[in-house]
Amino acid sequence: MSRKLLVWSHVITSTGWMCMALALFVAVGYALDASGPAREAAFDVALLIDVDVLQFTATTSAFTGLMLSGLTPWGYFRHWWVLLKFVITFTQLYVGIFVLSPNLHPDGSPAMMRLGSLLMASALAGQVWLSVAKPFKRTPWTGPGKPPTAPAWAFAACLAVPAVDYALGEWVLGRSIPALAMLVVVVHPVVRARSRPRPQPKLIRVP
Repeated sequence: MSRKLLVWSHVITSTGWMCMALALFVAVGYALDASGPAREAAFDVALLIDVDVLQFTATTSAFTGLMLSGLTPWGYFRHWWVLLKFVITFTQLYVGIFVLSPNLHPDGSPAMMRLGSLLMASALAGQVWLSVAKPFKRTPWTGPGKPPTAPAWAFAACLAVPAVDYALGEWVLGRSIPALAMLVVVVHPVVRARSRPRPQPKLIRVP
C-alpha cells in the first residue's frame, strides 16, 4: 500500500506541477499585456503561483520520481526512458529556479517568462508520455538481474519526507527548501549500493 501511495503522490504532484506551469504561463501572458494596477496584480499572482505552489509540487514530484526508481527494480540507470526523465526533470528544476523565478517581475525578461513557463509545461507532458510508453531499450550498462524492491517502510518514509520539508519551510526556515529530500536522494543510492550483495567468485575444482 505504501508503494501505491508513493506512486499516487508522484502522479498528483506531477499533474500539479504541469497545471501550475500552465497557470503561470497564462498569468505571465496577461501581466505582460496589461498595464497599471492590473499588471502589478497579475505579476503578484504569477509570483504566488511560483513560490507557494509550483516550487513545492516540482520538488515533491522530482523527489517521489527519483525514489520510486531507487526503491524498485527500475533503478536509476537501467532504462533509457527513466534516465531521460531524470535529465528533463533536473533541467526543468534548474530553469525554474535560476531562469524563470528571477524574471517574475515587471522588469523581467518577457521571453524568459513566456518560454520558460510554456516549455516547463510541455516538458512535463513529454514526461507523462515517457512514463506511459516506456520507449527504448535498456541502457548498455544494465547489470545482470534486477535490484530488489525496498521494504514497505522505505516507501512510507519517503511519503513523510515532503511533509517534513514543507513544515520546516513554513515554520523553521521561512522559505521552501527541500533539504531533507535532497539529503535522502544523495544518501540512498550510496546505502543501496553498499547493501547489495556482491557476487561470490566461483570455485574451480581441481581434478
